Amino acid sequence: MPIKIPDTLPAFETLVQEGVRVMTETMAIRQDIRPLQIGLLNLMPNKIKTELQMARLVGASPLQVELSLIRIGGHKAKNTSEDHLLAFYQTWEEVKQRKFDGFIITGAPIELLPYEDVTYWKEMQEILDWTETNVHSTMNVCWGAMAAIYHFHGVPKYELKEKAFGVYRHRNLKPSSIYLNGFSDNFEVPVSRWTEVRRADIEKSESLEILMESSEMGVCLVHEKRGRRLYMFNHVEYDSTSLSDEYFRDVEAGVPIKMPHNYFPHNDPALAPQNRWRSHAHLLFGNWINEIYQTTPYDVEEIGMDL
Repeated sequence: MPIKIPDTLPAFETLVQEGVRVMTETMAIRQDIRPLQIGLLNLMPNKIKTELQMARLVGASPLQVELSLIRIGGHKAKNTSEDHLLAFYQTWEEVKQRKFDGFIITGAPIELLPYEDVTYWKEMQEILDWTETNVHSTMNVCWGAMAAIYHFHGVPKYELKEKAFGVYRHRNLKPSSIYLNGFSDNFEVPVSRWTEVRRADIEKSESLEILMESSEMGVCLVHEKRGRRLYMFNHVEYDSTSLSDEYFRDVEAGVPIKMPHNYFPHNDPALAPQNRWRSHAHLLFGNWINEIYQTTPYDVEEIGMDL
């Protein structure tokens, strides 16, 4: 089954060219099934790029998925036009009466700010609390993961001496996990962050389980059984060129930045990087979608009633 998104969304044509099956509203109505309702709270400045990255992974599922794009109402995006937001996004206030089978909360370039200094932190807390009753399973990514694990468990973040930046080897710590079905024992994951969470703090909560970890970069993926939440602190969703885009942007702006680790062939920025994480990104999101499908109520309005 394909993913259902507006056929005028910029990601639509790109997904078609990549072989991802997409469908229009008319096509969806013909199918007598309930599509999985997935919400994407997009906190990134370049929302169009993030839409494509997430839709690519969600749309690879054999299940029919309806993706809803959501934004923080009081926050003005710097790199996305107001026309695009009005055409394709709803604010959380506009959707908070709905129920979602799955909900993705993205990262945001505000890592170095204390959570309480983020202009939309109060609304973010309300959204995180709302996911407990209105969402069956949540995928929190990068800053979104740090914010969520801080909100629910008080796990702090720590500022790094220099940016964690590059592609790093990670270990599969729980091969029996439903979310790591099909994963190799070790694999590579893109990392791009100025802060970290630490194993010692996570281990204080009995409900949290570390699934992926790097010897160099620390904790990558954490699972919470009771709340059906995943905390992904790195960027499996990144495109092949995402790290190089960040690198050349900072170089051009005169911002001190090291070349991303283990990324450019022969450490030569003139050579195009190769994607070595795509298959595991699809595995993770495919496993997540499948687990949602296996456990979510058929009647979407019953979501949250079992907690």
